[in-house]
Amino acid sequence: MRMYDIIMKKRNGGELTKEEIRFFIEGYTKGDIPDYQVSALMMAIYFQKMTERETYELTMAMADSGERLDLSAIHGIKVDKHSTGGVGDKTSLALTPMVAACGIPVAKMSGRGLGHTGGTIDKLESFPGFSTALTTEQFIENVNIIGIAIMGQTADLAPADKKLYALRDVTATVDNMSLIASSIMSKKLAAGADAIVLDVKTGSGAFMKNEQDAKALAEEMVKIGKNAGRKTIAVISDMDQPLGYAVGNALEVEEAIETLKGKGPEDFVELCLTLGSRMLLAGGKTDTAEEAVEMLKRVIEDGSALKKLAEFVKTQGGDETLVYHPELLPKASVQKEVLSPREGYISRIICDEVGICSLILGGGRETKESEIDLSVGLVLQKKVGDYVKAGEILAVIHANDEDKAKEAERRLLAAYTIGDEKPEKQPFIKAIVQ
Repeated sequence: MRMYDIIMKKRNGGELTKEEIRFFIEGYTKGDIPDYQVSALMMAIYFQKMTERETYELTMAMADSGERLDLSAIHGIKVDKHSTGGVGDKTSLALTPMVAACGIPVAKMSGRGLGHTGGTIDKLESFPGFSTALTTEQFIENVNIIGIAIMGQTADLAPADKKLYALRDVTATVDNMSLIASSIMSKKLAAGADAIVLDVKTGSGAFMKNEQDAKALAEEMVKIGKNAGRKTIAVISDMDQPLGYAVGNALEVEEAIETLKGKGPEDFVELCLTLGSRMLLAGGKTDTAEEAVEMLKRVIEDGSALKKLAEFVKTQGGDETLVYHPELLPKASVQKEVLSPREGYISRIICDEVGICSLILGGGRETKESEIDLSVGLVLQKKVGDYVKAGEILAVIHANDEDKAKEAERRLLAAYTIGDEKPEKQPFIKAIVQ
């Protein structure tokens, strides 16, 4: 088999066989096939697209390119959740303890963030001592004992995807539905869960800017999961403005804790209940979404979800005192109020600009080597549809540098649009694909 023939076949619109896909993935992972040939193939795929069968075969070849996590020693149906990411997306911090408190084991692999805020692991490191450096044995044991564990992604998990993504990133071939779907699903399938719930974001702060593309991606991933024999459900949710009010690592942790105390922002609570209910359904805990929502509300009301978070933090070496005393979380030295320049209704917030404000303050990574400042970020006071008076607070910036705070304020004000008409309320959950 020759890589040249595979490139030409795809360039001319042909459908690649399982063997051809395996040949190029295995050869590229080992370093036998050079970057320039794989770049040519990626560009051919970008223009000629892939069939449902090809997308599935590519996903499975990437999932098999390294080790697959064997979670069979964990009791019960293991349900994983994945988000395509956005601004203020702290969902795992509140959702996983809620689901675990309902009796569904949560065995999750998470990453660090590259971009406007840290990933789940960075946020959890707001608890001093917290570590995700677990062995597979510890990971499984923690899930069996307390029902929840989060560990860092191992280098051996879908290594082909890591290599391929880095190449696509510099050859303008990221933006293809089959390549995006196979990248996400190869890691999820290799991570060993029995069922997968996907949170696909759409809007100005999401990778998928329009709803149609988000729905197409959700359908593609659900098909892959189904073909791989995993129960897969996708929820399409709004990311046209930040999720909740807090953006920044420790600030988001605090908001997640408030949510587990029953005082969470409306959109964030709705997302946790929607995703959580689908996780309970996938885990066979209940037969109806309504019943699942009631179970999740109950674990918030009786305090068992908050207790589960404290238990989880303690088990992974963190100081659980901060769960009950979030005022002890890392704090920035400067709090700067951003005031509204005029009166009216908030008609739009350019979501990714809010993310960039957090990045400017030091809350995210511009490169893999960047150090994150866990204490910085911003807390919005007004969101789309809210009425604001001139001079009223739009947001509070948390910073450790006056110049960075000024720059963030300038960008944040430019991200807000204030008009005379109250905008029509848009549904937060756009669709559920299953």
